Amino acid sequence: MDKTFRFFSEAHCVKLLGIKSRNPIQLLEGIKKVPSSSIYYHTHRFLQQHYRVSPEPPNDFAYWITNILGLRELGESITSVDIINIDSLEDLRKEYVTRLENHILSGEYISDCIEGHEFHFFDCKTFVYPTPFIAKDVDELREDLEKVHINSLCFHIFEPKLRYQRRENDFSAWLRNIGEEKLADQISRLDPYAFTLEGLRQKIIRILGRDD
Repeated sequence: MDKTFRFFSEAHCVKLLGIKSRNPIQLLEGIKKVPSSSIYYHTHRFLQQHYRVSPEPPNDFAYWITNILGLRELGESITSVDIINIDSLEDLRKEYVTRLENHILSGEYISDCIEGHEFHFFDCKTFVYPTPFIAKDVDELREDLEKVHINSLCFHIFEPKLRYQRRENDFSAWLRNIGEEKLADQISRLDPYAFTLEGLRQKIIRILGRDD
């Protein structure tokens, strides 16, 4: 059995879906019908594009609700979705839907945004490709992780559970497969949304160096 770890990375092709919202009701309708790849994009876009910015950045939905509509409590509710314990994009969609529905059914203030500040839904087609980096042991995994593009880290950390419904991230799965249970558990326990992406990279590197 091949026990090497092959690093993959990803590139994104973003397109406008032609669906826009002026208020929470229309946002709810949009979230219900857009493809799951759109949900992923709007949840992770800020995190991936601003990977050196402070951790726990707002997702696009929460940012628009808070800063454009001025509905701070609803925005905080959307921000606080515990994505790390959600197993699929459809489950994530349901969580957003539930929180928006609760807000609407409560009779809370529903406001339209100013014209020109509507929420525009985007879709994102993801292309996955192999990189030249292949690790045969923990030391090589650590060395390669220092060199790969940040998109490779995103692919191996965020994609496995949400897109592919795997039990854990690719690093932990591989480490467990080669008998490194302790390292696998340490990485699996990390909340990737509590770090900047560069901070997450460095944290995993320290774990692999057995410094934590």
